[in-house]
Amino acid sequence: MAIEGDTERAIFFSTSDFGDAATYTPSGGSAATVNGVFDKDYSLADLGGSVAIGSNDPRFVCRTSDVSSAASGDQLVVRSVTYTVRTVEDDGTGITTLILEA
Repeated sequence: MAIEGDTERAIFFSTSDFGDAATYTPSGGSAATVNGVFDKDYSLADLGGSVAIGSNDPRFVCRTSDVSSAASGDQLVVRSVTYTVRTVEDDGTGITTLILEA
């Protein structure tokens, strides 16, 4: 059970600190602005050969209440790039991570 509430989570994702504003559009729905933390990690996968495979893994972490009906196929525009939501990870504490694909 989370100690903080939705109000405290909104402060954490504020764009005046380290959050990003994004436009979230559910499939067949209306666009809405949501705040969250965008991350685009670079990862290198060693598949057991002499050449590893690199990839960028974009993700957007935000309040669950802002994307409560999020599903694979939804759209998110952040930092002027349009992404498709591939996976929705609700951690059960009011925070959701959207795994994205450009």
